[in-house]
Amino acid sequence: MKRGFEDVHSTLEYHEPVWEFPSVELLPTVVNSERNELYQLVERATEKAIDEDNFTASLAGVLDGGDELGSRMNNINDEQGLSSLMALLLECGAAISVDNLSEAHRMLIELTQMASAHAPSCAERVIAYFAMAMSTRVINSWLGFSSPLIELKTIHDAFQAFNNVSPFIKFGHFTSNQALLEAFHRRHRVHIIDLDIMQGLQWPALFHILATRTEGPPIITMTGFGSSMDILVETGKQLSNFATRLRISFDFHPIAKKFGEIDVAAIRLRKGDTLAIHWLQHSLYDAMGPDPNTLRLIEQLAPTVVTLVEQDGYTNGCSFSDRFVNSLHYYSAIFDSLGAYLPAEDPNRHNVEHGLLYREINNILSIGGPARSGDGKFMQWRSELARNGNLQMVPMSSNSMAQAQLILKMFSPDYGYSLVRDDGALKLGWKDTCLFTASAWTTMLHASRLYEN
Repeated sequence: MKRGFEDVHSTLEYHEPVWEFPSVELLPTVVNSERNELYQLVERATEKAIDEDNFTASLAGVLDGGDELGSRMNNINDEQGLSSLMALLLECGAAISVDNLSEAHRMLIELTQMASAHAPSCAERVIAYFAMAMSTRVINSWLGFSSPLIELKTIHDAFQAFNNVSPFIKFGHFTSNQALLEAFHRRHRVHIIDLDIMQGLQWPALFHILATRTEGPPIITMTGFGSSMDILVETGKQLSNFATRLRISFDFHPIAKKFGEIDVAAIRLRKGDTLAIHWLQHSLYDAMGPDPNTLRLIEQLAPTVVTLVEQDGYTNGCSFSDRFVNSLHYYSAIFDSLGAYLPAEDPNRHNVEHGLLYREINNILSIGGPARSGDGKFMQWRSELARNGNLQMVPMSSNSMAQAQLILKMFSPDYGYSLVRDDGALKLGWKDTCLFTASAWTTMLHASRLYEN
């Protein structure tokens, strides 16, 4: 954990922070549009399988007419029989979607015996993890269990490994930090609310840049939310030590609850603070509680800026067939990106896939995602914020785009990451697939002031 806090991301260049409102434009940084064979397979196999009522028929149509599909799979790895494995996985998904658990169980026994999470093929690794998650779902359905077992240390270690081997987490950290720097321009007191702070890996980089401001660093208050008070306290100590080394006045308040389940009085607000709310969204577990309550709290707090980084898998509140199809699409692209950068036997790759990505897949398919908790959940947070009359998007600035481009320069362009600015948000993906989107928002109370700065 110490090493993570000492890494202040020296490649983050400082730009004089001002709120910019550029015209919406598309800025592609795609170097290779040729898609990986695994992605082509998943896209072909699932493109018609969105409608719950037609899910089984759609998959059957893909499989029955699948000469080309089988050929593609065999071209990936003929020896592993991946074509048969993918067909079986899709048939299993169809069975689960209509609650035919006995038939699904029969197929899952075969899948878990044949597919390995350590295989050289990205396709086989994806199939193995999906089969594991779907097996847990069948067992949960029989036993009536629906709560995930959260091993926070394992998750945090895998999250840090993901940050080290892929640009996705850095993208969320750096673009959000740039938006916060601009919102904090010439502000003497700032208060950051992190809705799921984990180990706080994002914040040393921001502190480092704030310490170099010509007007001097601000007084920083941070409220960190999480599920473990012990981890929150340790995170607060690490951040406090780092702030002390930079001679920044820093105060940390841990809250071991979900943001959507608290009362606004739980936040220690001080008059004159510039308030910012940050959320790096993930599918590991339900970090927020009811989304409508979270939105109401944001409205009550009326922050100067809200920075949001979302996964683009569209897994919340969907039927099983939607979650299955969307997540198969989404995670095949992420597994492809890791496979292009790391060899099959690399321990960091296994740590990320097993410790992080599999846990997300398991929560989405086995637990059912946050929707099974009974709490109200949004399909996409950006859409809800855009529909809200009290919130307005602040287009990500050209400086934020520059930060994201700096991150991608840390990875070979041959790996095929793609970056675009679209409708005021920044989108980072693998080849043609958008995987993470960063956006910034403000309450209408602050909008006119921000436009004047």
